[in-house]
Amino acid sequence: MPHIHTKDNQHDLTVTAYVVRVDTAEPRVLLHMHRKLGVLLPVGGHVELLETPWQAAIHELAEESGYTIDQLQILQPKSRIKQVAGLDQHPYPILINTHPIPPMHFHTDIDYAFVATSDSSRDVAIGESSDIRWLNRDELDGLPESATMRGVREVYRFILDEALQGWDRVAGDAWA
Repeated sequence: MPHIHTKDNQHDLTVTAYVVRVDTAEPRVLLHMHRKLGVLLPVGGHVELLETPWQAAIHELAEESGYTIDQLQILQPKSRIKQVAGLDQHPYPILINTHPIPPMHFHTDIDYAFVATSDSSRDVAIGESSDIRWLNRDELDGLPESATMRGVREVYRFILDEALQGWDRVAGDAWA
């Protein structure tokens, strides 16, 4: 979806899905070649006007990776509010951040951490990801340095080093 805000210094709401594959000899992280930017990134995109951030994460996962939400687990902190009466609750994100997008606007991004234990069940949507890679930690660390990649590495390292072992794995479709 194109940016909702078109004036300088405005903010778009986006989501990012960090996916870790654990059915391999060592955990592997998912990156894809962003079709507009031409760089490796986790899957994600803009929250559309008629969807929640959680719905955006689900549709971006399917479009850009082929994963349906019922194929994934989402990492959730052990200590969390599990239900509040009268609210449509969303899973806890691994990170919420705001970052600049040149030339003059911002993305406020809600990042979720997912666990995969198999290949995706669907093909990537036409016109989306042309290059999907599963990288081990050394391959991730060997990617060219940039401010964006530095942030991606930090989030994936947190997931690999702490969240994967210390957080609960909850069925992704528990919120669908």
